[in-house]
Amino acid sequence: MKGGGKLIIFSAPSGSGKTTIVRHLLKQPELNLAFSVSATSRLPRGEEKDGENYYFISVSDFKKHIKQDDFLEWEEVYRDSFYGTLKSEVERLWAEGKNVIFDIDVVGGLRIKKKFPEQTLAVFVKPPSVDELKIRLKKRSTESDDKINMRVAKASVELATAPQFDRVIKNYDLHTALEEAHQMVADYVGASRPMKE
Repeated sequence: MKGGGKLIIFSAPSGSGKTTIVRHLLKQPELNLAFSVSATSRLPRGEEKDGENYYFISVSDFKKHIKQDDFLEWEEVYRDSFYGTLKSEVERLWAEGKNVIFDIDVVGGLRIKKKFPEQTLAVFVKPPSVDELKIRLKKRSTESDDKINMRVAKASVELATAPQFDRVIKNYDLHTALEEAHQMVADYVGASRPMKE
């Protein structure tokens, strides 16, 4: 896999606000970003659309892709719940001349960073606390208490990986976190930010 553009990774425990930050950055035209849609073997949740939020593929198809070495990175997050980044997705976005942005779990983010150390900015989004994380996950009301408790337990482990990332954003105040992320990515891709009116 040879690439032109830069890779910008946002990783965090579930509920830290990384998706909100990534969506905000995608709306900034001067950053020239395109979103890398991950593949997953889980079923769509709520309003999720295939090809937009994720590529939803069956467990058996996911395993076929693994055998064929089609993934840049992949992980079995929970039993038979796979997530991964297809090489073809990143190549497609690079061919469009874009910088590729990822909203990805900690393990996947670090794997990509390891494969492309020269062209990757890996950012870890830190929540105020694990308790706050639990409150945010409950507010979403998309998952059972068991699933939330699994995510919270996983979050403690993920928080320990923060020092392995290039930069850490503390998402205590969303407005500040968005500003910080925008500046960080603009500096990295060499974009000049538009003047505020």
